[in-house]
Amino acid sequence: MRLALYGGFGEKGRTCLGVESGGYRLLLDAGVKTSAVGTRDYYPALSRDDIAALDTIVITHAHEDHVAALGWCLAQGFRGRILMTAETHREADVTLAGYATPDEYARVKAAAVDTLPVAAPLRLGPFTVVAGRAGHMAGSVWLTLADASTRLAYCGDTVPSSPVFATDPIPPVVVEDGPVLQNVLKGKDVDVLRFPAPLLHEQDGGRYIGTDDLVIMRDPEQGWVNCGTYRSMVQGPDRVSVWISPGKHGRQIREKYWKRREPCPVLISCGHDPLLFLAGGNEIRFGLSEYDYAAGHRGAPYDVIESELYGLPMPAHAEIVLEGAMHPGETAPEGPFGEFTGYYAGGRSDQPVVRVERIYHRNDPILGIACPMVPPSDFSYSKCVMKAGMIWDEVERAGLSGVRGVWVHEAGCARMFNVISIKQAYAGHAKQAAMLAASCQSGSYLGRFVVVVDDDVDPTNLEEVIWAMCTRCDPAEDIDFIRRHWSGPLDPRLPRGVTWNSRAVIDACRPFEMLGEFPPVVKASAELRARVLKKFDDQLK
Repeated sequence: MRLALYGGFGEKGRTCLGVESGGYRLLLDAGVKTSAVGTRDYYPALSRDDIAALDTIVITHAHEDHVAALGWCLAQGFRGRILMTAETHREADVTLAGYATPDEYARVKAAAVDTLPVAAPLRLGPFTVVAGRAGHMAGSVWLTLADASTRLAYCGDTVPSSPVFATDPIPPVVVEDGPVLQNVLKGKDVDVLRFPAPLLHEQDGGRYIGTDDLVIMRDPEQGWVNCGTYRSMVQGPDRVSVWISPGKHGRQIREKYWKRREPCPVLISCGHDPLLFLAGGNEIRFGLSEYDYAAGHRGAPYDVIESELYGLPMPAHAEIVLEGAMHPGETAPEGPFGEFTGYYAGGRSDQPVVRVERIYHRNDPILGIACPMVPPSDFSYSKCVMKAGMIWDEVERAGLSGVRGVWVHEAGCARMFNVISIKQAYAGHAKQAAMLAASCQSGSYLGRFVVVVDDDVDPTNLEEVIWAMCTRCDPAEDIDFIRRHWSGPLDPRLPRGVTWNSRAVIDACRPFEMLGEFPPVVKASAELRARVLKKFDDQLK
């Protein structure tokens, strides 16, 4: 893959990026530079030969610095395909009327424009192109382009930290073959013990083949596929127990089968794209498959193969996949297991067993394992990053304005101490933010404390957060409690058999009615710091 910069890089306007692979040439956007009207620099730095050699132009949105040179490209000899979303096509008409010449405008009006699909792969020569909604304006998109060896992300006017950056779910693609089918074991050859399932912690109750796994089930009523990360303990050559906390989607699906007095078909994938593990270990909305969710973030669909017995989709590139079913009433002792809270919480209990009927695996498979422990660890940090972003996304989708940051702290086991920073706009704003963060799907399971702080406090900096709690929060006035909230046996504070807990919601913001009179913070202004830096530049180098 080769790139060519034709404008918009290091300057304001005429965004235009050329991408070539295997002789196929794409142009991403065709904008004008409004400050250079009347000069050659108004248009992209493309020659007639460059334009004639183009196969396709893709327009990401309808602002003049991305679309207004489209008619000029047609006038210079472009005869390839034009792609943009339907909304961009409508909006582009107004933009072109204001920034293109009458001849250029007429050429675009007469040209055939194809609709760019969103969240669905599109094949353009050697490229697989996937567009996601950017939110910059109506119809705007960001793109990923992949050829045989390279993947490129093109954001247009949206950057990954922008609050309008969004990902659409992308459903998997069913294929007939893949590395996971290099070995298919059935009958007497089924033996989970051939894989080195480890004893991860000193006091674990057994060896676990699945801690970084995907337990894949299909909802018997709605037909969607859930891929949750639930711990799986080896019970024998063809038996694996699965522990699922109350309320989790996999447990709800399992109960639906058992209420029908039917076995629950299941796949256990052990070793796969880490994005699938990050999706499977977090709380996304009921009905949305982790396959679709993770694919939206990677910008390309997953290849899946339907299993031989139950037709469940398994990752085509997985390392090891077990296939079987959980039968009503069939259990085995499971646990304890050292969990992410830092405790052997939950103890030992009878849990459902999967009768393993098929094993699929690559040659020389690599068993993926997560090892939770007392935080901080790589395991807890991965959860913090994901959960912070998911909570931020959910509270904004619920309509909350003014969010400046969200962080989930490792010391809180990546669930139990969550902080949201806002710029207060009205009385009650802080309490609304705290309640949303405590109750949204991503933040509701096994939480403990939610703290809301002002926008001058960095939510990732624990010292700043504690400072705000100590100086802006009155315990009697600013700490509320939510009782009987969703939790589970992994909460070490709960008595055995209890699956709910309480939450402390802490308002560590300046009271809204005191914003104008609250004492100023002892902190040098940006202007003063700049003057000091300039004055003592030699000494501070």
